Amino acid sequence: VRHALRPSSFSLITLIGINLGRLIGGTVIVEQLFSLPGLGQLVVSSITSRDLITVQGVVVFVAVVYVALNMLVDVSYNWLDPRVRKVGA
Repeated sequence: VRHALRPSSFSLITLIGINLGRLIGGTVIVEQLFSLPGLGQLVVSSITSRDLITVQGVVVFVAVVYVALNMLVDVSYNWLDPRVRKVGA
């Protein structure tokens, strides 16, 4: 586990981060298809009623969550392999 799982988990963590970002982006489509209440439904109703402040707020929120997920992925690289920290220095 120590010698095989840690080096191979870099690609797994990268894929998890990318897929979580896609899930956030896909909420608009899924919520519209299945009539679920949520951020996607809020964005669509705000666009149709031309409520730009709400649209901007939701877009900023989604962007902050996406950046935070990417930052967690980068921090987890440092946790998995301490040698990654020395590459940038």
